Amino acid sequence: MSKILFKSTLLVSGFTLFSRILGFVRDMLIARYFGVDAATDAFFAAFRFPNLLRRLFAEGSFAQAFVPILSEHKDQNLQPIINKMAGHLALLLAFLTVIGIIVAPVLIWLYAAGFEWQSEQHILATRLLQIMLPYGFFVTLVAFLGSILNAHSKFSIPAFTPALLNLSMIGATIFLSQHLQQPIFALAIGVLVGGFLQLLFQLPALWRLDLLPKFQLDFNDLQVKRVMKNVLPTLFATSATQINLLINTFIASFLATGSVSWLYYADRLLEFPIGILGSGLATVMLPKLAQSHANQDKKTFLLTLNWGLRWVILLGIPATMGLVFLAEPILRLLFESPEFTAADVHASAQSLQGYALGLIGFLTVKVLTPALTTQKLHSVAVRYAWICVGANLIFNALFFVPFAHAGVALATACAALLNAGMLLRFVRQN
Repeated sequence: MSKILFKSTLLVSGFTLFSRILGFVRDMLIARYFGVDAATDAFFAAFRFPNLLRRLFAEGSFAQAFVPILSEHKDQNLQPIINKMAGHLALLLAFLTVIGIIVAPVLIWLYAAGFEWQSEQHILATRLLQIMLPYGFFVTLVAFLGSILNAHSKFSIPAFTPALLNLSMIGATIFLSQHLQQPIFALAIGVLVGGFLQLLFQLPALWRLDLLPKFQLDFNDLQVKRVMKNVLPTLFATSATQINLLINTFIASFLATGSVSWLYYADRLLEFPIGILGSGLATVMLPKLAQSHANQDKKTFLLTLNWGLRWVILLGIPATMGLVFLAEPILRLLFESPEFTAADVHASAQSLQGYALGLIGFLTVKVLTPALTTQKLHSVAVRYAWICVGANLIFNALFFVPFAHAGVALATACAALLNAGMLLRFVRQN
């Protein structure tokens, strides 16, 4: 079993590594083309919301609600379930996208309140968000289709798909930005096009499995109700870190100009080990955990969980040390330019060091949360997530005044360690 899981994790992590490298190229180009100013703060504040949707859905949260059902019915005809889920999901997403575009000024005000209402920066962030919101529609459907592929052990296509967003944004930065009156809008257009490309990319693989969804509606279907019932608690249980990042953006918007950008670049480097190791492990472990639970095979379930935790410790500790001690040299190598100055590198490094102290916590949460959701222990995961969000607010109140943007990052790290500790204690006791 360990060899199979290892090979699958290596495959997923390899494609994730490729996507993360493209992400660094993307961010290097953004730093060189746009620097750090009010416009980039507006973009990163606006991008935080669609990026939240990407991390929630594309990095496993939706799969944790849907893959267990697919595993239970793997030997049956899955097409009716897939068709009805696709129809309901598309209808809900279309509705939420339209509403989001309408209330975009309020959304910006809610999580970037430091941008004065109807100021130039607030208006710019609102327009950028309105362009990017349909990306949420695409990426959620991408996550839905990817969960079908993962349930059938077709990990490579969903693992490669995120690279298309980075490629689209790179192309928009290089070829489109110079032709726009406000170059920053090129990034928003790149996000939108990237989401559409991601959706198209997964369709051929589903067609080959004869599982290409046909959108249908059935408001009385029990399986659809079950998935929808599980999606919200599963999303919140896995999204505490992302909600905390929104809180960080809110607080950073009141700090010095550039604080939102400094936190963004630090978060991007932190996502390198989280995406490669944490998301890779969670993606590969989830179908195995779901199948073991459905078969009431507790031994395999625990072996799979212990296997994941060993990899977290083995690779997480050296990764933490590397990010803490090499934060500034890494950021200098990747991003320093006339637009992204030495002062920006130093400020971003302080944020990265704060985030990195919680890396083991971030990784542990990634591995342990699927163990609870596959056992339908959503209430436990949600309770700990709420505590984590509350703790982040308390830690922010303690740290952001003396440490500014670095304190905001440190608060999130402490909250992640708390969340991981509570989850680990619960799993060991049960």
